[in-house]
Amino acid sequence: MSDRIVDQIVAKFQSRSAIGARKYGTTLHANNKDNYLIHLQEELMDACNYIEKLMTQNQELINIVKNTPNDLELGEKIRNLVR
Repeated sequence: MSDRIVDQIVAKFQSRSAIGARKYGTTLHANNKDNYLIHLQEELMDACNYIEKLMTQNQELINIVKNTPNDLELGEKIRNLVR
């Protein structure tokens, strides 16, 4: 049995690998020159920034929903967030 979600993730890994091979002219398997701990640390710091941004957006959305009693006005405010 195939899991569509897992299949989507596998396809993304394959796509990312192909992009990296084109961009850097090597594969992860063949590249023994980079310091992968530094790469990992940098990626995790980026991930923390993305998490903070999403948490901020989520709180803004919660505040808008809590403080906007009119559904029409609420829809307009939400649309303005994604523009």
